[in-house]
Amino acid sequence: MSTTARRVARLSQLRTDRAERVEVDGTPILLVRDGDTVHAYSADCPHAGAPLEEGALCHGRIICPWHKGTFDVATGSVLEPPPLLPLDRYPVTLDGDDVLVCAQKLPPPQPDANANASASANASSQTQAGAAGETPHFVVIGAGAAGAAACAALRECGFAGRITLIGDEPHAPYDRTSLSKFVPSFEMAPADVPPLLPPDWLQTHGIERLVAKVARLDVPARTIHFEAGATAPTQAIEPLKYDTALLATGSVPKVPDIPGRDLGGVHVLRHLDDAAALVDALGDDATQTRVAILGSSFIGLEVASALRKHGVPVTVISPAKVPFAKQFGERAGQMFRALHESNGVRFRLGTQVVSLEGDEGNVHAVMLEGGEHVDADVVLLGTGVTPATGFVDGLPLQKDGGIVVNAGMHAACGLYAAGDIAVFSLHENQEPVRIEHWRVAQQHARIAAQNMCGARNRYNDVPFFWTYHFGKNFGYLGHASEWDEIVVDGDLDRHSFIALYVRDGNVDAVLACEREALTARLSDAMRGGLTRADALAMIGEHARQASPAAGS
Repeated sequence: MSTTARRVARLSQLRTDRAERVEVDGTPILLVRDGDTVHAYSADCPHAGAPLEEGALCHGRIICPWHKGTFDVATGSVLEPPPLLPLDRYPVTLDGDDVLVCAQKLPPPQPDANANASASANASSQTQAGAAGETPHFVVIGAGAAGAAACAALRECGFAGRITLIGDEPHAPYDRTSLSKFVPSFEMAPADVPPLLPPDWLQTHGIERLVAKVARLDVPARTIHFEAGATAPTQAIEPLKYDTALLATGSVPKVPDIPGRDLGGVHVLRHLDDAAALVDALGDDATQTRVAILGSSFIGLEVASALRKHGVPVTVISPAKVPFAKQFGERAGQMFRALHESNGVRFRLGTQVVSLEGDEGNVHAVMLEGGEHVDADVVLLGTGVTPATGFVDGLPLQKDGGIVVNAGMHAACGLYAAGDIAVFSLHENQEPVRIEHWRVAQQHARIAAQNMCGARNRYNDVPFFWTYHFGKNFGYLGHASEWDEIVVDGDLDRHSFIALYVRDGNVDAVLACEREALTARLSDAMRGGLTRADALAMIGEHARQASPAAGS
């Protein structure tokens, strides 16, 4: 790599509210002006490669347009997932008004002294809580999105003690969102689902990886008991004691109690191996394999979209009359249904499944109430999930299996919880909620890890998830279980819009398509609360800046 600095821009022409992409010796680089200082970072988000200049630059934060990952303007460090590692940094010099950049990467920043001091102090207290004089031992139970985020954050915060990551899948943490969006369409082979961290990251950072299934978590004794499994098929794994643990086990699919659920050809989709099994079940000529999806969930309809892209006949069967009406309202739900129907998905809505019928041990039909049936060679159960907490002992669980945590993700002495299983306060003076979003799990995990290292941070972030249908990416900010009105700017049916879910004059949630830069700015604005009037003003200002006249 050349060590020569190249003139790439003029300081006077760089804006403080928008990053700029340049190229230096073939390397794409993001220029960010911060007052009279310029920073140079890798130009694409390390999570999924989004062009960061198309996102937002506000309040000292670089916000990714696609999935709202956020980085510190001054350092490139991660502030919000899905990215788990910082942006690469490049040296910048100013010569008068000229900005010069060298394409040779700078070494990554080290944890600051305060972070190291906090981690060390907490480690000392944890050692005293356990066995005096021993290296403090943190355990992360669950090797998914939250588990990976926690491991990265613990080392980022300067924790130098022992970390054990426990998961029952043989695969290192991977991007589970690909399983419903890209694997069933054959755009991505199961083996190509991207990892959440570089392949050697866990080993390089001293993370012990244990592939095992937890049989019982004894919370008062801070001890984990294991089932015999892949790593020890003939004998039980010795119980593992810890000083502090993060419980991040996510959810397990709900299997409806209907006759025929154990037939061959009936699938769930949660793990990488589930996705591989579903693809294998489609056979050599998937276009001749009839698929029935039970449930109009996000998983169910994303898989329907992916299968139709490959030409697979798909029927969605659900007791709901309008898909996603509970989450987005009936008008938006009708839009999603129309999008699917225009691409060949058949719906049987407002009906119950009575049984699955088989022939020679394999499913061949879904029987509906009233005696009707839907022919099916493969059935996918998209009927929801439930928290994976059945092994927790010594801690009260909610009726649905959730675990109540405080704003710092603390559940009990020596135990934190994150993700699908966590029941937490999204807003003060409101009932705690449990949100099953992939990115929320990572947000939780970073806060938990910081607090395990001695911080006192609270969840004050904005939930976000995205759902992908027929080449259209729909982003959802915030969380709204009820609303007074839905304010739409744009055209729902053309899939170019932004919808505000308003309650008591405030925006609780936003649904949008083809509004990436605007939703990046809204995600920042919603952190401190956003009124309907201010949101509409932001939408109007964005439209003016994006118009041809504004750029002339």
